[in-house]
Amino acid sequence: MTYQVFHRIVLIGLIFLLPQADAAEQCPPTSGVAVQVLGSGGPIADDPRASSGYLVWVDGRSRVLIDAGGGTFVRFAEASAQFADLDFVGLSHLHVDHSTDLAALLKSGYFSKRSRELRLAGPTGSDRFPGLQAFLDRLLDENEGAYRYLSGYLNDDEDLPQLHVTEISESTVRTVHDDRVSGIRVDAMRVPHGIVPALAFRVQVDDTVIVFGGDQNGTNSDFPAFASEADLLLMHMPVPENASAAARQLHAPPSKIADIAGRAHPRSLLLSHFMARSLRTLDENLNIIRRGYSGPVIVAEDFQGRPCIHGPATVGRAGRP
Repeated sequence: MTYQVFHRIVLIGLIFLLPQADAAEQCPPTSGVAVQVLGSGGPIADDPRASSGYLVWVDGRSRVLIDAGGGTFVRFAEASAQFADLDFVGLSHLHVDHSTDLAALLKSGYFSKRSRELRLAGPTGSDRFPGLQAFLDRLLDENEGAYRYLSGYLNDDEDLPQLHVTEISESTVRTVHDDRVSGIRVDAMRVPHGIVPALAFRVQVDDTVIVFGGDQNGTNSDFPAFASEADLLLMHMPVPENASAAARQLHAPPSKIADIAGRAHPRSLLLSHFMARSLRTLDENLNIIRRGYSGPVIVAEDFQGRPCIHGPATVGRAGRP
């Protein structure tokens, strides 16, 4: 399987050409699977990046959205993505920089004339964080919601599509979306992110697999198997190797990411979730990654309105009539 990577080359300059002649000229390609980085940043407004958000295109249509941090609403529009085309939205966890633009996206969807339901998945809650359903209720409940004027997403209003919500509590892998017509399947599993309930997602389109590792400290011993042999593994690298113990409870340092990638054997590794302070040690962190993982390494940047130039990877897809 061949695939194409467009990025600002930081460590390795590898480009894998798709069979389609026009693949190098546009994103999304008219056929095949593409991952587009809508937001490669984090919670600090100190670098011109949107917060976390990733879009999976299938045959030129925006089908899967993973995370909706601040700024991804604008990037979604810049990418010419369509709310009506979305099959699935996954929120890895409910930190602001991964979830705050969901309400804006739903408001935009009000004008989409979409009628079919939209599947969402996220973690269950804890004493410090609501679960996904409670989060949506606090936003959209017809009596108490902050945006109660959009309550039709929850209460069978014929003018709005219904949200089909799945919460993940267990550490075992669970399928949260499976559409045999489109060939898209999404599995989720819990990953450790300090006290924050969090998920990783594995998106499979026919024979193409993309794994979104999300925010995690890398201590779930089952995660490398979950990410095994992915065409693209996306890992967040906001902390340096010498991060404090508190930071390591939230995020995997580069050596842990390298260990995961070395055991999972993805065809390509995409690193994301940067801020100005995490970029200061980027070269050092990349050298550590390279000592544990020998495949292509991509450093994500927001695509900034241009065709998939910064950070996205396009993956060759097995043909389907």
